[in-house]
Amino acid sequence: METVDPSAVSLRPFRISDADDFLSFAGDDQVTRFLRWKTLASREEALAAIRDVCMPHPWRRAVCIGDRCVGFISVWPGSGDDSCRADFGYGLAREWWGKGVATRAVRLALSQVFGDFPDVLRIQAFVGVDNKASQRVLEKAGFTRDGLLRKYAYLKGTLQDLYLYSFLSTDVVPADR
Repeated sequence: METVDPSAVSLRPFRISDADDFLSFAGDDQVTRFLRWKTLASREEALAAIRDVCMPHPWRRAVCIGDRCVGFISVWPGSGDDSCRADFGYGLAREWWGKGVATRAVRLALSQVFGDFPDVLRIQAFVGVDNKASQRVLEKAGFTRDGLLRKYAYLKGTLQDLYLYSFLSTDVVPADR
């Protein structure tokens, strides 16, 4: 398996100029099949998503190779009594699957999120039981599988069993290998 130099992977806020790169993965049914959002169909939809969703989001970052946007990571911090935890999600352009990019990006996000949200002690991710690649990314990044949530949520109209993964502020992010 070909891997990418970990130092080439970075996270940054989204820019309007990312629209074409964003559409290349957000317009791919294979990428969006495990995401709650619909597959985008046009550059205009990509521009609107960046402007209206990505940029105002509390913590959504572009996953970049060099300065090219190849994916995203989102963190949704809880509020009130739920401020101790945040939900975590990500997606990556298909051409970068299996090359270590997602694992590196998740590790980078973990090192930033706890600093950006000092009240957050737990980051949790929900992963479909059929999404073996995403399960592996989370495990390599140091997440623990907490359990199976049976018939937990609808995804694209189908009721899904999901695995719940967590990473605590006291856990250690594994080094890149």
